[in-house]
Formats: sequence, C-alpha cells, structure tokens
Amino acid sequence: MRLLASGRDADVFEVEVGRVLRRYRDEHQDATAEAVVMRHVATAGYPVPTVYDTDGPDIVMDRVDGPTMMEAILDGSLSPAAAAEMLADLLHRLHAIAPPPGLGPVERVDGEPAAGDAVLHLDLHPLNVLITPGGPVVIDWCNARSGPPGLDRAVSALILAQVVNGEFVDMGAAARELFDPFLAAVGPLPERDLAVAYRSADPNMTADELDRLTQAAALLGG
Repeated sequence: MRLLASGRDADVFEVEVGRVLRRYRDEHQDATAEAVVMRHVATAGYPVPTVYDTDGPDIVMDRVDGPTMMEAILDGSLSPAAAAEMLADLLHRLHAIAPPPGLGPVERVDGEPAAGDAVLHLDLHPLNVLITPGGPVVIDWCNARSGPPGLDRAVSALILAQVVNGEFVDMGAAARELFDPFLAAVGPLPERDLAVAYRSADPNMTADELDRLTQAAALLGG
C-alpha cells in the first residue's frame, strides 16, 4: 500500500483506484463507530466519503481528491469570507441530523452527558474539509458524539482561535481573515467554557497547545 498522508493518530494509504484505507496507529482503536456515524449522516445527504468496510483500526472509504479548505484559502481559490460561510453552513446542516442509535453523548466536566440531541463532529475545521468540484466534503469523524449544537460551534471557533493565537505560523494569517466572519456566521457561543474543557481533555493536544488554550478562548468573548 502507498502512504498518502499521516495525521496525529492515523495514516492514510491508497489501496486501489478510487479508495483509501485510513488506519489508526493504535491497533486497539476501533473504527466501527466512526463508520456508523459517517454512513448515518450520508443517508441524510451530508457530504462525507462513502465508507466501504471497517476492520478494527482500519476503515476503507472513497478517495476524495481536492485541497483542504485551508489550502484553498492559502492558494487564493477560496476567499476567507466564503470559507467562513461554508464552514458555518456545514455545522448548521450537520446539527439538523438526529444522532444514530448508539452514538455516545459528549460529557460535561462532571461526567454527566451534555444535554442535546444532534450529531456533533467536534473537530470541524479547515483542515478537515476537502474542497471538490462537487462541493465540500467533511472528513475525520473519530470524535463524533451526540450533544448540543452550540458545543460543536464553540469547538470549531476555539480551534480557529488557537491557530489565530499563533500555534501554526504558516496558517495564522489565513485563520485571522477567516475568524471574524466565522464568528459572525455562527452567532453566540454559550458553550465556550465546555469547549475549553473538551479541548483540554484531548490527549492529542501538545503541552504548548494547552498553554495557549486560555488565550485562544479569550478571543471568543464572554
């Protein structure tokens, strides 16, 4: 298999023409739940890669060709304002979908389920949106849970704020141009504090990212 891309916790390989295999490096991680939610939102018309099979840490799906939303902003083929509207619309469309049976709820700091009955992506940002001739396609569904839509909006805003705050120098300028239009498009963020707690508990966050989280949260307002 030919390696196509690597992320924080998974690698993507070409397995045949038009299909890829995404494999978690942790062999104990199971991709089944991710496949279930992807298939579920696809039946509602939401733009995701078609899933063909899962086996433990492996998931086989359509290969989607196109730049990420961030790459499209950086090369000038997508304006930050248009990207902000697109990202907000993807969140809005997702939150209109009721969760599939068995999709676990996101938890509050006290361990209790957060009230809400929508599908949440919880990592929807410009690197997880591919821009294709047919429109945007959302990838990386491993964090998906059920819960309040406001949390998903706040998590997306917080991730952008972290980039604005200087965690990724090569993307900072583009994120700054995207940030204010995105906040205007998604509206108030009453779940900001829960979003901070959620991001703080992410085991993939580096020490530097955790140190900058409070500063990033301040950019979202009170």
